[in-house]
Amino acid sequence: MTPSLRLRDGDRLVLASHNAGKLREFQELFAPFGLEIVSAGELDLSEPDETGTTFAENARIKAHAAASASGMLALSDDSGLCVDALGGKPGVYTANWAGPDKDFTHGMKRVEDALQAANATTPGQRRGSFNATLCLAHPDGRDWLFEGKVEGTLVWPPRGDIGFGFDPVFMPDGYDITFGQMPSAMKHSWAPGEMGLSHRARAFAKFVEGAIERQ
Repeated sequence: MTPSLRLRDGDRLVLASHNAGKLREFQELFAPFGLEIVSAGELDLSEPDETGTTFAENARIKAHAAASASGMLALSDDSGLCVDALGGKPGVYTANWAGPDKDFTHGMKRVEDALQAANATTPGQRRGSFNATLCLAHPDGRDWLFEGKVEGTLVWPPRGDIGFGFDPVFMPDGYDITFGQMPSAMKHSWAPGEMGLSHRARAFAKFVEGAIERQ
């Protein structure tokens, strides 16, 4: 759905996240548009329970919670790694696989152990995708969704220490390096009229087209 509002230079948004890595990525993506981004963590907003079973459901939960608590427009992102050989897991539970301390080294090893248990040892057996759903929520209850996806292969051992989460084990199609080895500019690889590389950049491209008024 195309929003009935258009964001303009100087508008302020709440990013419904306490994840510092995610905040950095969004600040970089929003930089060309003059929009001010403040995180839910900076506003000391509580984190809602993510009880949804899809990326869209969880994105809506987070965005509406932040919009309601702040009285401002809120943008949320729910994203995760879906591995074909694991029946789409970890999916919406990607962060949970890193444990309560968000130890993504542990999370990546858990994914690898599951792949080994499934005898997924060749590149063709280790296919997966990163998926992202953005939700823009208005305090009055309206919302709009924007989705992005990037396909790739799971590698082991992890490669690179750039990015965050499961980036070091995900090699996107068409590249011989992982997201964990890519500078942010390459990972985002987004510009007006282009699709972008990462799942978040692809969702963001749709968001820009549908929700931002460009001069």
